[in-house]
Amino acid sequence: MNVKKLVVVGSGTMGAGIGQLCAQQGIEAWITDVSEDLAKKGLDKVKKGLAGRVEKGKLTQAEMDQVMGRLHAAGSLEPVRQADFVIESVIENLEVKQKVFAELDKLARPGVILATNTTALSISAIASATKRPELVVQMHFFNPPVIMKLCEIMPGKKTSPETLKAAEELARALGKEPVVCRAEAPAGIVSRILGAMLNEATWLVEHGVADPKDIDKAMTLGANHPMGPIALLDLIGLDTHRAKMQTLRKEVNHPRYDHPAVVDKLIGEKKLGKKVGRGFYDYSEDKK
Repeated sequence: MNVKKLVVVGSGTMGAGIGQLCAQQGIEAWITDVSEDLAKKGLDKVKKGLAGRVEKGKLTQAEMDQVMGRLHAAGSLEPVRQADFVIESVIENLEVKQKVFAELDKLARPGVILATNTTALSISAIASATKRPELVVQMHFFNPPVIMKLCEIMPGKKTSPETLKAAEELARALGKEPVVCRAEAPAGIVSRILGAMLNEATWLVEHGVADPKDIDKAMTLGANHPMGPIALLDLIGLDTHRAKMQTLRKEVNHPRYDHPAVVDKLIGEKKLGKKVGRGFYDYSEDKK
């Protein structure tokens, strides 16, 4: 498989990160969104992160310039017409993703694979919005995409073996270690297992069993986790976590995926996590 031009739909943390990853591996990439301003914000995030690495001596200015030269921003899906591969990374909402995929299906050339970075939504349901369900696949990258080594790949019910193989080859070309699920299942491997653990941590807060900092301390020191579950929730985003739990509750139909009121309370107060400066912890001064 030879991917020279790749389009990422969505300029948030994951979308911008996937775009950066592609550019760093020599692929010309476009970060797209509903407006050019939003897309440029994603591009600016990448530029700021790379500039920080240059300041620390981990990257040369020339290397940064090469990466940024391969990365572009667009306020529409027009670049999809020339894409060899497309990766969608918009919000975890099935109707939104179906609308995006219907448009991608119209714009992309015949034979171009349309991948989704969804964590918990049905691949088949997303693919149903297209006339190429055999070319729709999940490629779930992990945050931050440029660092985390795993790419979880999952088929929909109609995804072809060739599409799965192509997704696996691209993941390896991007420097990732892919795992391929044998069949479609709600949230796959990591999100299914990790989601339940993170959910349980929020219930401990809800029931007053322990403070967030002690829950995190217990899991880092007692289970040797690199980051505590509450801090990880803040990094992922409480809104993203809740959407995942709601999907799993519906699809798996088990109360272990019910989320507590404390999550709703924080989201209602716009405390979505590190991306807005406040979640379970306060990041306004870069400290918990």
